[in-house]
Amino acid sequence: MKGLFNYVERSSPVHSLTGATKLVCLLLWSFAAMTTYDTRLLAFLAAAGVALFVLSRLRVSDVAFLLGFVTVFMILNNVLVFLFSPEHGVGLYGTRHVLFSLGGRWVVTKEQLFYHLNLLLKYLAMLPLVMIFVCTTQPSEFAASLNRIGVKYTVAYSVALALRYIPDIQREYHEISQAQQARGVEMSKKENLFRRLKAAGAILIPLILSSMDRIEVISNAMELRGFGKHKKRSWYMARPFRAADFVSMAFCALLLAAALYLNYKNGSRFWNPFI
Repeated sequence: MKGLFNYVERSSPVHSLTGATKLVCLLLWSFAAMTTYDTRLLAFLAAAGVALFVLSRLRVSDVAFLLGFVTVFMILNNVLVFLFSPEHGVGLYGTRHVLFSLGGRWVVTKEQLFYHLNLLLKYLAMLPLVMIFVCTTQPSEFAASLNRIGVKYTVAYSVALALRYIPDIQREYHEISQAQQARGVEMSKKENLFRRLKAAGAILIPLILSSMDRIEVISNAMELRGFGKHKKRSWYMARPFRAADFVSMAFCALLLAAALYLNYKNGSRFWNPFI
């Protein structure tokens, strides 16, 4: 079953990077995309993100759920921005070029469309990197990499357990759903949405109970093995940083520096082509 936060085993240059490198790159890339509305840089980040997604040898089917969820949220966000603030772009860019009117206060302007373009580019700049990080980072190796850069190993191991546990919950939900359907509870697309949600809600109780039982088993096993007793521990999946890791982090740091420089040069976070 494919779902959210699933590691996809492939042979690619992106997979060969350490988990800590990918986390640092994701953070630097995210800061670069969030700190600016310069369309030129956002377009570059979006194009580079798509190129990295292809380089990682991931398929759209591997991230279909996450891609669909973000697409719906992106469309909803743009629609709500226009409905509640149809001239927000006019206020940001200081000019007003009307294209046509939809009636009442809803007037379509070049500035507003340009602002929505920037919102779209922000999503496109971020989404590929998030999908790459999620699908190319092995949880155990990621925990080892975090510990290597100074994160306490108990915290790093907790992160690894969370990443490994999410797919297990999805798989268990799917198994309980299949068992319920075998007993005659209809949860397919043939049923209306309300009844499907009601049936899905009934799965939560056995899912929570089984999750609590699994948490207790894992915590007891870790306690019996003396987890957390020593200040350091060895890692089976640990990998040293290589040249590609340093080059990747330096490149992402340059992107963040470019975003800050453009903000300074433009006088604000927004690049204004209307003046």
